[in-house]
Amino acid sequence: MNKPATIKDIARILKISTSTVSRAMRNATDVSIETKNAVVALSEELNYLPNKFALSLQQKQTHTIGVIVPNLDYIMATMLKGIDEVALEAGYTVMVCQSNESFGREIVNTKRLSNSIVDGFIVSVSSETKVFDHFKKIQAQNVPIVTFDRVIPELTVPSVYLDNKDGGSQATAHLIEQGYKRIAILAGPKNMEISNHRLNGYLAALKKYKIKVDLDLIINCDFNQDYAFIATQELLAMKKRPDAIFTISDRMAIGAMLAIKDKGLTMPSDIGLVGFNNEPLLSLLEPAISSVDQPAFEMGKAAAKLFIQMMHNTEDMSNVKEVLKPKLIVRESSQKNQKIKRIK
Repeated sequence: MNKPATIKDIARILKISTSTVSRAMRNATDVSIETKNAVVALSEELNYLPNKFALSLQQKQTHTIGVIVPNLDYIMATMLKGIDEVALEAGYTVMVCQSNESFGREIVNTKRLSNSIVDGFIVSVSSETKVFDHFKKIQAQNVPIVTFDRVIPELTVPSVYLDNKDGGSQATAHLIEQGYKRIAILAGPKNMEISNHRLNGYLAALKKYKIKVDLDLIINCDFNQDYAFIATQELLAMKKRPDAIFTISDRMAIGAMLAIKDKGLTMPSDIGLVGFNNEPLLSLLEPAISSVDQPAFEMGKAAAKLFIQMMHNTEDMSNVKEVLKPKLIVRESSQKNQKIKRIK
């Protein structure tokens, strides 16, 4: 197979310097029309293709966005679709890396994307991440960063996120209004703002309805079905077990459901259950599980729009925050009061 033609080949054949060839291709004013025409004609004859990477370095833009996500579950994949749609329309390519909820992998992914000369980053951090120096270094180099879903309080950057406190409040208030009195919560890791905000919503609803907080009913665990299964078993083994559980993710809700069924309890009569994210699978389970819905596709689109605005806007956008609103979807798992209509 013949090697593709290079600038050196054109220079050698025309007996001019490679710098002259390069300037001719850029239509520089210090190169004669005759030389420019000769370079163009020969490059077409040789099917010469310019080195796009080199051109990107000259232009200081690659039109590539580095996206780091904690996982590729349904919700995050839907957010990525929103990012990709906006990026494609704006002429950008998206490079995606997942940390798999690992701090170490997140650092590796950040370095690899930086080495790929991406224009900037759209980031949702891992559940393990407690130190953010790898992102602070990028920010110090004036590389654009937008955070979404799981934001980074230590960074002053544009962010898109859900009103998680409101979502937690909606879920808990619904359970209270259904007649449940001992409501437990499977909260996420304590270091994650998203977990704490959903927990704060739970606490706010208890306060609103004048229900005393029982710290034994607040369990912190990873966003993981297996951990949620074990945590729910512990809750159900209590002498005075909860009569409802709110989990801050749907994966945790499925783990809780399995533990509830394993105990021989039924939903919603023995115990109520509400998740968070509203993944499609929940409507297919028996009973179907109530969940707080978040507009994932719109969140991805909003994050990408903020990034592109940063690339083309000289004004400071570091304090721009876009907050999307959640909506509780009620299904059988928490529908103790049958007057509430089921939503599929």
